Amino acid sequence: MDLKNNLLLTIYTVIIGIIAGAIIWCFMRGMNFGIHFLWDYIPRLINFKYYTIIVCIIGGLLIGLWKNKYGDSPEELNEVIKTVKKDHRYSYNNIFSSTVSAILPLILGASVGPEAGLTGIIAGLFTWIGDKLTIFNDELEELAHIGITATLGTIFASPMFGFVEPIENEESSLPKTSKNILYFVAILSSFGIFVFLNHLTHNHAGLHSIGTATLDNLNYPGIILMILLGTVLSYVYFLSHKMSETLFKNLKDNFILKGVIGGLILGVIGTLLPLTMFSGEEQIYILMETGAQLGVIILILTSIIKIVLTNICIETGLKGGHFFPLIFSGTAMGYAMSIILNMDPVISMAIVTTSFMAGILRKPLAVVLLLMIIFPMNLIPLMLVSAIIPCLIDTPEFLEIN
Repeated sequence: MDLKNNLLLTIYTVIIGIIAGAIIWCFMRGMNFGIHFLWDYIPRLINFKYYTIIVCIIGGLLIGLWKNKYGDSPEELNEVIKTVKKDHRYSYNNIFSSTVSAILPLILGASVGPEAGLTGIIAGLFTWIGDKLTIFNDELEELAHIGITATLGTIFASPMFGFVEPIENEESSLPKTSKNILYFVAILSSFGIFVFLNHLTHNHAGLHSIGTATLDNLNYPGIILMILLGTVLSYVYFLSHKMSETLFKNLKDNFILKGVIGGLILGVIGTLLPLTMFSGEEQIYILMETGAQLGVIILILTSIIKIVLTNICIETGLKGGHFFPLIFSGTAMGYAMSIILNMDPVISMAIVTTSFMAGILRKPLAVVLLLMIIFPMNLIPLMLVSAIIPCLIDTPEFLEIN
């Protein structure tokens, strides 16, 4: 293309990125408003012991009814990425119903993150825009994939993570240099407008640093133990994933019954262990304030049950992403280990969470790029080691997810 068309294409990509960032911001604001209304405002008016259980059952029923009418959406993040890589596009025919399906479980307090639903929505939107911009048909054949990177980079406040996560350890190679520019233009414009809107409205939700850490007098045996613990914790995830699939396999198309069962389980567990509810990004900072008071047993139970609950929510139709809940699970277990080993909780949380996430994703660079938003920069070398070691250990064959 000539200079004029290159410039025009870049401008279009900036505009598309801004639209994506604005949609993500609106989605997150709507989610947070719904959570505040359902879980803060109403409980102040109604003092009812079983409020959480009743609300979760009713919410599960509503989600089941919605899915029964409009279909089982949103798809999980890896399914969205697979579809986009295969077809270079993502269906936008049911964006409205998919948006409702994505936001309802989040407002209900399901142990899932917003990234799966939002990624599908943005990928569909970018596909629609690509269909309309026929003048750039060849250059924008990967527009849906650009939408995925922009969404991940914005949600997790890490533009480099958004770029690396979908491609690390995959057969596909890096995009061509010319397309790299489009990727980063879209990611940075999306992330930029998201940060601007947050600043404009004094909104500070999402991932941010949990504090500093000193590397003096490191407990090296403790570090090795925590890396291994994080790896074992990833096996807990794989095992609970398979068990949840098996448990609800026979209810595949019975969305209403699955929704009610999922809501009941969520409500009961949420009543007993409140920190297992919701996506987890805000609960990390609650954990930093209250972890010592909760104690080792509650922290360990919260970590493990959060992993199991996330898989149950997804299998029962209360769908969403894995990333935020799993990050919280890692931090909860890391805090418990810091008490047991008498270590800096920030270091313990960083090591366990990094090895746990790397054991699941098998993408060490992406994991570190994601978690460096939470943990201090001076821990990056330690986090790289914690991410690489689990990837060198083969997951037991019976635990592997197809």
